[in-house]
Amino acid sequence: MSTDTVQRINEALEGRYRIESELGEGGMAVVYLADDLRHERKVALKVLKPELAAVVGGDRFLTEIKTTANLQHPHILPLFDSGEADSFLFYVMPYIEGETLRDKIDREKQLPVDEALGIATAVASALHTAHEAGIVHRDIKPGNILLSRGEPLVADFGIALAVGAAGGNRLTETGLSVGTPYYMSPEQATGDQVVGAASDTFALACVLYEMLVGEPPYPGTTAQAVLGKIIQGAPVSATGIRKSIPLNVDAAIRKALEKIPADRFSTAQDFARALADPSFRHGADERDAIGASGTRWRNAAIAASLVALVVAGISSASMLRSDPPAPVERFSLLPVDGQLTSYEFDISDDGTSIVYTVVDGGVPHLQIRRLGSIDPVQIPSTDQGTNPIIGPSGTEVSFIQNGQLKVAPLAGGVVRTLTDSAFCCNRWHDDGYLYYSDNDRNIRRVSATGGESELILAQAADGTDGPLGDFEIHPDGDVALLTVWGGPARIDAVDLESGERTTVSAGVKPYFTDEGHLVFGALTGQLLAARFDAKAMALAGPAVPLVEGVRVDGDNWPFYSMARNGDLAYWTGASTSGSDGRVVRVSRSGQTTPIDPDWFYNPNPPESSVALSPDGRRLAVKVNGPEGDDIWVKELPDGPLSRVTFDPAEDWRPRWSADGEWLYFISYRGPEDEDTPDLDLFRRRWDGTSPPELVLDFDGHIAEAILDREGTGWILRQGGSSNASAGGLRDLVGMAVGDTLTYPLAAEPYDEKAAALSPDGRWLAYESTETGRDEIYIRPYPNVNDGKWQVSTQGAINPRWARSGNEIFYISQGRDMTVATLDFDNGFQVVDRQALFNVNERGLDARANYAGWDVDLDDQHFLMVQFGAGADAQFVNEFILVQNWLREVEERLPR
Repeated sequence: MSTDTVQRINEALEGRYRIESELGEGGMAVVYLADDLRHERKVALKVLKPELAAVVGGDRFLTEIKTTANLQHPHILPLFDSGEADSFLFYVMPYIEGETLRDKIDREKQLPVDEALGIATAVASALHTAHEAGIVHRDIKPGNILLSRGEPLVADFGIALAVGAAGGNRLTETGLSVGTPYYMSPEQATGDQVVGAASDTFALACVLYEMLVGEPPYPGTTAQAVLGKIIQGAPVSATGIRKSIPLNVDAAIRKALEKIPADRFSTAQDFARALADPSFRHGADERDAIGASGTRWRNAAIAASLVALVVAGISSASMLRSDPPAPVERFSLLPVDGQLTSYEFDISDDGTSIVYTVVDGGVPHLQIRRLGSIDPVQIPSTDQGTNPIIGPSGTEVSFIQNGQLKVAPLAGGVVRTLTDSAFCCNRWHDDGYLYYSDNDRNIRRVSATGGESELILAQAADGTDGPLGDFEIHPDGDVALLTVWGGPARIDAVDLESGERTTVSAGVKPYFTDEGHLVFGALTGQLLAARFDAKAMALAGPAVPLVEGVRVDGDNWPFYSMARNGDLAYWTGASTSGSDGRVVRVSRSGQTTPIDPDWFYNPNPPESSVALSPDGRRLAVKVNGPEGDDIWVKELPDGPLSRVTFDPAEDWRPRWSADGEWLYFISYRGPEDEDTPDLDLFRRRWDGTSPPELVLDFDGHIAEAILDREGTGWILRQGGSSNASAGGLRDLVGMAVGDTLTYPLAAEPYDEKAAALSPDGRWLAYESTETGRDEIYIRPYPNVNDGKWQVSTQGAINPRWARSGNEIFYISQGRDMTVATLDFDNGFQVVDRQALFNVNERGLDARANYAGWDVDLDDQHFLMVQFGAGADAQFVNEFILVQNWLREVEERLPR
């Protein structure tokens, strides 16, 4: 536009925007870089061309564009403002420093396959969100896809819709059209007034084809030639041009480019899934793959892989669905194979995908199973990933990796780090934010596109709270629920505007259904549902138990997930929480025998502290009772259980003195002059004949304490969640008895914990994240700088020495009790490593940052806490899928 035009626009928008320069010109608008004077920021000001504005009309354009203003998605460039000024129709969007996909393709010609798929998957996610809101873009092309730090953002979303809807037939009569020839669908090319979501998918397939091949699927020197090919021609196979393009990608592109909209993918989300599914085929190659597919089915059946059966169950169940109302269907699947390392999983909102953790080559990572696919797909760059949550679009997964909250495209591509302070319990909501529990166990949120995190809710200053997590927003958006750990776990409600907070019920891990009903877990392994009154922030009726036997881990975490389509999935198996714990003697072959068949107690895991006295006659344990956690002593094998500590503060992690007379333990009680007690070290005679004594008091936490064999030095572990603001790293330090100055033992820039001193006092074993995951290391003691050796190789926690000192036991990443045989005669070397038994399969607790189990005096048995109902309990883990479960919820809730 001319200088006069720019001056007119500046005058018309005086006080609101000031144009700095012209950025470019498209088919519908001229784009300017402008200053947003009210908010002091740079924006992209787009002004419709006069001939288009005359046809559309201001009132109608502004009415239609309002429908797009509320679109929120990490890959959609938002609309800031719109209006009419001096006959100019304009709209305002963020100014993105970067380049367009058009610029990138022009420069690089062909993009790496993984990068192209990542971009296409992200755009498909944005399209899916818009399509669900009834909005079609109509002009997807490389020039409308901005790249900011490698992340794609779809621009002009809904502008084409507003222009097309406002202009109606008059737009066609003027010769103007919405869309760009190379990326137009056949229905757009023929001027069809009914253009749906399949048209956007067609355009996206054209863009992906161009990213991979270097030119659009329908090239031509004139618009007429291009449109003729779109209507009648067929594109050349992408794989035929570039052999590195996977067959399923080529097949997905061809299906998306079908002439008839009904022959394409029904949703952009389905297109993205096909791109991620190596087994996807279309047309003739689909028929050719039937034989191979059958072979994979037979191999999967022979392997009895759990997750393959999960998806097989989903697939079979889906085919059995009848017309509404669909019946509630339950599928019990086989026990897990040895690869699954965690019961953490998530099911997508449409119930067709499951993300879970496996170990491959000793490295845990995330995998996805999709409806109808036999082979799992590894999600790139997710090593050490935990707490997977599939995003609302179904095309991305969030997860926590070494304390960082990240988001990965399911089809592969750029993984973005959102924050460095994530601990657990993330939730991904429709507002575009991820809510999570940080290292201080407060609730924070961060945009799915990145940026600064924001504190949403902190623990109460009066000490009535424990850690916070599972932030679940009500469908109305005014109220949220969360889990509060500490004491009996409970669910609180919080008013998002006023901050008012109240307790709703005992329980954990709340979910809202779309109807606003509450579903939550109990530590007994039940799932309950209740009607919920959002205004009163209270239950509107009794909580009804609907499911029994859900697996609950040592962190009081029930393993279940709800899909928004009404499906429920959960793990069964031994509960590792609650009051049904017992101490068992476990042989190296994994045979378990109760110490006392009549003794059950609540060890309040994951800190299931078990310590055998030096003479093997007594067992110190942590017991959770009405007054909290205290230290008790059990006379072996079937003698009395005596309480040692009585303070209301939490007491845990007992250790025996070398003479067996004293019990050292960690406690929150602190000296009387401390306003906010830290974890300090205390001791008391095991028989209670002396009062508790404060042994060590530091400004920071003492989370572990070992007195060396000579009784002259302490090995202490400091750090953790209390110093999360300083990085949250744990360190092992030493201190001479009677001194107050510490010195480093294992205090490198990693997480070091779970110290274990050899019986002869010469070797210090511990966990460290030096390799990016927990492994077991050994150093000489006290001269720790004389050497360092890695003992485990595939991830490990909880080191414990054999009484002989020639072996060390630990829990592998695969949850196996493992023994490493050591040779100290020739320097130091690991002679052998052997997996003994799987602790998960036997309901044994061994997952804390501290080894809460012990080695028996004979080195052939272990003393561990087991969870289950009685001596004959069978710890079978099954994955249960319940389709259309919300129908059952609705039927069973009282009116």
